[in-house]
Amino acid sequence: MVASTPDKFVAACIQMCSGRDVETNVETALSLVTEAARAGAHFVATPEMTSILELDRQSLFAKITDEANDRALSVLRAAASDHGIWLLIGSLPIRLGDGKAANRSFLVGPDGGIRARYDKIHMFDVDLANGESYRESASFTPGEQAVVADLPWGRLGMTVCYDLRFPHLFRTLASHGASILAIPAAFTRQTGEAHWHVLQRARAIENGAFVIAPAQGGRHENGRETFGHSMIVAPWGEILAEAGTEPGVITAEIDMALVAQARSRVPSLRNGRAFADPEISKADLRAAS
Repeated sequence: MVASTPDKFVAACIQMCSGRDVETNVETALSLVTEAARAGAHFVATPEMTSILELDRQSLFAKITDEANDRALSVLRAAASDHGIWLLIGSLPIRLGDGKAANRSFLVGPDGGIRARYDKIHMFDVDLANGESYRESASFTPGEQAVVADLPWGRLGMTVCYDLRFPHLFRTLASHGASILAIPAAFTRQTGEAHWHVLQRARAIENGAFVIAPAQGGRHENGRETFGHSMIVAPWGEILAEAGTEPGVITAEIDMALVAQARSRVPSLRNGRAFADPEISKADLRAAS
């Protein structure tokens, strides 16, 4: 087992294929978190919608609760305490008082205490070319607050899935000290095949930060197919660990010295400048031609 130091630790991504039964998903998550901890991980991250992946709104709301009564949160907080690890619960659907839910990520400390919460800001409302249609905003209330939280090794920036496509969020997190970016996800197979790898590497490179991206993977009970390929990416863009499409655990040693190294080689965070919005020319284009 690799010992944790102020500059180095072992990170793990849990890959799942969550279904419609909360208890089954919780048991699977607990087993994989335990496997990661026994493999020497100090920081473990689970994917988006760890506890249930359900597209039907009525079925979803019949099975979810408020934060105080959430089964997955209770079990996984206890697991973090039992193993003495930092645990990022990628996200859970948490019932709110407005008839909707939050797609909420939790950072849990090694004492089992909740250290930070983040509600997914960007809602996945899209019609794909293969006929798939998603309306996340029909069930979930979007978050309004970016979140960073301190770990023993550096500052963590918290995001969820579709947030990946909004680089200004990640730049904001990095500008507020984040050197590790968490991107738990349930990317569709179609969009994942096209964009998953390049976007994860881009967020790492442009911010000089580690990316830890646990994912859902496989064909789910509800018929949805997710891409998998959980990844851990270094600040220079190297993929340190990657899963396939099956449930399991990947790990990588994180050397925080690589953050300063990458940011000194390409100091884009330091070189960024504010600028005015573009002016739209009113010239007669016909005359110009």
